[in-house]
Amino acid sequence: MSPTANVISTENGRSVHTAAAVRQRPVFPFTAIVGQEEMKLALLLNVIDPKIGGVMIMGDRGTGKTTTIRALADLLPEIEVVADDPFNSHPSDPELMGDEVRQQVAQGVDLPIVLKKVPMVDLPLGATEDRVCGTIDIEKALSEGVKAFEPGLLAKVNRGILYVDEVNLLDDHLVDVLLDSAASGWNTVEREGISVRHPARFVLVGSGNPEEGELRPQLLDRFGMHAEIHTVKEPALRVQIVEQRTEFDQDPQAFLERYQAQQNEMRQKLVDAQARLRQVVIDPDLRVKISQVCADLDVDGLRGDIVTNRAAKALAALEGRTEVTVSDIRRVVTLCLRHRLRKDPLESIDSGYKVEKVFNQVFGEAPTDT
Repeated sequence: MSPTANVISTENGRSVHTAAAVRQRPVFPFTAIVGQEEMKLALLLNVIDPKIGGVMIMGDRGTGKTTTIRALADLLPEIEVVADDPFNSHPSDPELMGDEVRQQVAQGVDLPIVLKKVPMVDLPLGATEDRVCGTIDIEKALSEGVKAFEPGLLAKVNRGILYVDEVNLLDDHLVDVLLDSAASGWNTVEREGISVRHPARFVLVGSGNPEEGELRPQLLDRFGMHAEIHTVKEPALRVQIVEQRTEFDQDPQAFLERYQAQQNEMRQKLVDAQARLRQVVIDPDLRVKISQVCADLDVDGLRGDIVTNRAAKALAALEGRTEVTVSDIRRVVTLCLRHRLRKDPLESIDSGYKVEKVFNQVFGEAPTDT
């Protein structure tokens, strides 16, 4: 059942609607989250440039992984989608449209547009491939001659965030499917000679506890960034976190109002960064040095080079600049490379010391005190 919608504006002769206000559970504001800067930065950069390839977050239980990801999805501005479309099709970008919508646009059909929150899908551990990718009703297809496609979670999460908690416990085949879709931006379902394809452009976020095992190096390498989070040790900071959570639980509305200005500011910052990203440039000499770092660390393939370049550009865009600096690269290089050093599944992931050391050697930088 689709939500009722109200016309809010008319653009270029087409009506844009927004779903009527629905009472939702309040979400803890992103700007109120204390600490875990590494995780927050990695998530923001992936929102600015989803082609970075997602984030793998590994850390202790109870450190706010799920809270932070839900807060990020809630922070993002609403997006325009074609009304009643199962794939959240973009009204003008063919790369983000389902086949049916693309055909209607090509024919000049005036499609109704609605504004909706960025979708955030929490993938259950027991999900089957059919539930994730969708399935084709072969009987209906053969008897009626139509492609009877039942969309899965990848259709629902197009243009959104897919969160997989305990991704290290998920079946390797399913992780492979998710990573393939995240990299290509498309999901293809084939059954008995019938093929259906739809857009599946999303930010993939996986989390897990290292005590329960790591992903295989081949799968881990496919994640763009790897963030480590740890339990806060400083007593004063722990007290602040507990007090904030208590205040939020007691009166969510008052707590949200207190952070509304900061939320609006961060939301606008992300919108501006996404628009600025195309203008950001990185000096050829810095690109060579990034590749030198990857070579000296013996990183397999070129994903490390590509992701580090993309992440540095996204960081520059986030901070309102159009030129990447050495400082930008320093801040993202560990996040982009630490999980690519592990050759043996039994090895643990480097905390960042090796990456930092080689970075300093190549860039001629003095070590930081962090």
